[in-house]
Amino acid sequence: MRKLSVFNSVTLDGYFTDKNGDMSWAHQDDPEWNAFVAENASGGGMLLFGRITYEMMASFWPSPAAVEQMPKVAEGMNNSPKIVFSRTMDKATWKNTTVVSGDIAAAVRKLKEEPGEPMVILGSGTIVSQLTQAGLIDEYQIALNPIVLGSGRTMFDGVKDKLRLKRTESRSFGNGNVFLCYERLS
Repeated sequence: MRKLSVFNSVTLDGYFTDKNGDMSWAHQDDPEWNAFVAENASGGGMLLFGRITYEMMASFWPSPAAVEQMPKVAEGMNNSPKIVFSRTMDKATWKNTTVVSGDIAAAVRKLKEEPGEPMVILGSGTIVSQLTQAGLIDEYQIALNPIVLGSGRTMFDGVKDKLRLKRTESRSFGNGNVFLCYERLS
């Protein structure tokens, strides 16, 4: 069965976006962190997005600025197969992207049963909370950022059941970020 992970930057007070949906606070120009992100992005696999995150990513990663600023990350993002979950999009313009509408949990269950590379959700808090509630996410990769926003959105809005996790990895960075990796306990 294919593994499904989430990778998101989160603030000390638990938000992955501010109250306006902005995530610019998560983007720091730090060589050590940038090398980690580039290595992580070159891991292969399928990328999963909600429509809002997809539109943000699709507006940046295929651009010349992205290729110039972060060539390895841009290459991985642009060449990876991608799925965008949307009730309003008919077609996607970003290379290697398929639009899926309807029951998200059922679609992901089917994808997990197919052979292939692991899958990772980037951003997409609504998708994360729905798939967490359905018990379909195997791993949570959190980049804890040393900033407090005071308000915003968590990845887990709407999750009703307790989620027990086991830490499998952690790493501190000079910029203050801490990478935390958790697996869901059965």
